[in-house]
Amino acid sequence: MNTATMGLAAGMALGFAGYFGGFWAFLLVLVLGAAGLVVGLVLQGDLDLRARRQR
Repeated sequence: MNTATMGLAAGMALGFAGYFGGFWAFLLVLVLGAAGLVVGLVLQGDLDLRARRQR
């Protein structure tokens, strides 16, 4: 799955959460999605938190 498709899926998920669940559901999906992105990048090796922490 390429980046554009992933962005489309994330946008649609946020849209559904905002429409059906209201503002707080939108924020919850946004925060959990960002946390999932960070965890995924760390596990994939594209984000090194140790290097950022040592500054």
